Formats: sequence, C-alpha cells, structure tokens
Amino acid sequence: MKVLLVSLFHPEIVRGGAQQICYELFQGLRNVPGVEVNLLASIDGSHASLYKSGARITGFDGRPNEYLLLSQQYDYWWHKTTHSQLLESYAEFIEMLDPDVVHFHHFLTIGIDFLTLTRKVLPSSRIVFTFHEFLSICAADGQMLRRNDKSLCTRASSVRCSQCFPDISPEQFFIRELWMKSHLNCVDAFTTPSKFMIEHYTNWGLDGDKITHVVNGQPNYAKERAGLPKVRTVHNRFGFFGQMVDNKGIHIILKAVQYLRAEGFTDFRVEINGDNLKYASEARRREIEEFFEKEDALPFSERNVFLNGSYHTGELSARMARVDWCIVPSIWWEIFGLVISEAWMFGKPVIASNVGGPAERIKDEVDGLLFEVADPIALAETIKRACMEPGLWDKLNKGITPPPSREEMVSQFLEVYGIV
Repeated sequence: MKVLLVSLFHPEIVRGGAQQICYELFQGLRNVPGVEVNLLASIDGSHASLYKSGARITGFDGRPNEYLLLSQQYDYWWHKTTHSQLLESYAEFIEMLDPDVVHFHHFLTIGIDFLTLTRKVLPSSRIVFTFHEFLSICAADGQMLRRNDKSLCTRASSVRCSQCFPDISPEQFFIRELWMKSHLNCVDAFTTPSKFMIEHYTNWGLDGDKITHVVNGQPNYAKERAGLPKVRTVHNRFGFFGQMVDNKGIHIILKAVQYLRAEGFTDFRVEINGDNLKYASEARRREIEEFFEKEDALPFSERNVFLNGSYHTGELSARMARVDWCIVPSIWWEIFGLVISEAWMFGKPVIASNVGGPAERIKDEVDGLLFEVADPIALAETIKRACMEPGLWDKLNKGITPPPSREEMVSQFLEVYGIV
C-alpha cells in the first residue's frame, strides 16, 4: 500500500501544528509493515535559498521519501497556483509514485485545485483531506475571527464575509464558496482532530458522513527526561509554548501581567517559548516588541516575563521543567492544541481559553482551568488563583490522563485509508 502525504511546509523549515502532525504521521507510517509512505511538503519564496533554478519539486536534505514542493505564483484569494509548470511537475510526480492514498494536510501554498488534479491523474486513488483550521470556509486566514472587532465568528455567509472585507462584494464570496466546494467534492474522506469542527463543516454544507474525528498523536517526549522532578510547594511559574502570532493570544498574557502588577501582585514568572513573530500583524508585533523592550530594561529581580525564543521537541524537557503551568490563551477556535498534549506529557496542568479544541479537551477544575476567551482580566485572576490556592496544582496534576499517542493516530488513519 502506497501513501503520499501532502503538507503545508516542512516542520524543520517552518514550525506549526499541521505540518508537525503530518510529519508525525509520516514517521509512524514508516513503521507499518506493508506500507510505503512519501512526504511532499511545500515551501514558499521566503525560503529562497532552497529553490533551485528550473526546479519545481526537489528532494529534501538527502532524506529518502521526503520532497519539497517549491510553491510559485500562488494566488491567496483562490488558493491556487498560476504556474502551469508546477502543476505539470506535480502531475508527473504523483503519476510516477502511483500512490493508493493521497492524504492532504493543507492546501495553503499548494492549491486547492491540486485535489481535482490528483483525481484526474489518479482516478482510482483514495483522496483524504485533514482540516487543521477553517480556511475553506473563512477568507480571513481560516481563523473565523471577525476583522472589525476580533470576536469569534460562528458561521460564514456572503454578507457576513463581505463585512470583514468591505472591498470585496458578497457575490465574490459566493463564488469563492462554490470554488472551494467544487474541489473538495473530489475528496473521498475528511478528518478533523477535534469533534467540534465537524459541526462547522456540516453546517457549511459538507457531508457529515464523510468526516471522521481522528486525534492528533505524538510520541511521549517526557520519556526522555532524566531524573525525578523536584517537589515544589509553590506553583507560580507559567509557560507559553507556540507560535507568536495574533491568534495564539500572547498579548492576552502580557495584558494580564500588567493587570496583576497594577494591583501589586508580582510573585509569579511567565516564560514565552516560541518564534515566528514575523508572521504576526504589524500592530500586534509592535505591541509585543514594545512590551519586551520595557521588560528587558527592568532589573532582573523586577521582571515577570522572559522571552526564550524558538525551540524544538528535544528541548521540551528542559523548558517544561522550568514551569508549573502551561497557558494556551488562543483567541480563535484553537483546533486541537498540541501544546496541551505536550504539557500533559510532563504533568503540567493547562490554563486555556474556553472555546474550540481546548474547551473540548480540558476538563475544567479536573485536569486544567478554563478562562473566558480574549479576556486578560479573567486570565489574570486565574493566574493569581493558580499561584495562591493551596492544593489546586496537585489536584489538577493528578487529574491528567495520557494524551493521544502517535501509534493511536496512525491506527485511526489506517482505518480511514481502508488499510485496516
């Protein structure tokens, strides 16, 4: 059985949940007897050094079965490439591999029309598509956040979408929806990592019988940690892990810190672990940079927030050891939250926004705490409670159950593929 995985970016080039899960699946399928798996991951012009003159698909770093799609002339409105030779190269590539299953983990920088092209070239292959956000539905980067007031959007319509983009008529959004659905119609099976997503997509018009909930699984990184964790009686160290972009809500943490300081509460520490601030909006990026300019100017003993920069999975053990709690302050419908799984691997309770994947995964007051989404005062109160309430950390720590494993995810996808 031959499987081709198609991913947005390679996780070693650009970090992100969708590409990380695709790569975990790639690694897991390599261990399944009777399965041959290949990975095709896109890159864009921001990684010009990886482009080769005249090339459109190349090998990656000399690794067997790993390839890069050199995205070119990408149209971010229609989500398609206008580079005809790239389409020809992809068609030749999949015809050569002749996979039984083509599993897309995204179409961004690739093209949603690649689904239709795949069906044309491989009429008998099974096409699987995993939704990692709502880009098919929402033109605002798939976040389903209202652009005028940043409130959560519960449904898309031509008029509502036009309100977010006043320069684009409702008719254009109607045509965009038809375009998306015409290509998604080529898919045999859809999967989502969280159950709440299924309702969003069925309300939009997809056949719910074709959508399966498949968990995001990872190896247990905590198995590699050395020694026993130190016993602590005070749990006032907090950590953020992830992308420093608008929807991840770092600004909610920084505002919460300012509220706590204003009321004289400073006996806590927050460590920010992440990168890709360059992908944040200009206003949000400047807000974060200005905060840290002021923070860095303070004497060390007066600082509450520390920026540690990017990290890879091999560094998780050391960074998790420095915190008691993980904060997931996402302001959008966070789809799954890999950091929740990673925190639980190390026995860290999670404080998260009360919507989307976190609200589905976290049992409030059992294995973590939920606070009102996008509300820095609510987060500040939760941080203060976490620091001061006796026995709270121990209770939540004991309530944590092991997160989904990579093997569990692979097994579920094999069923979707029709291999099991």
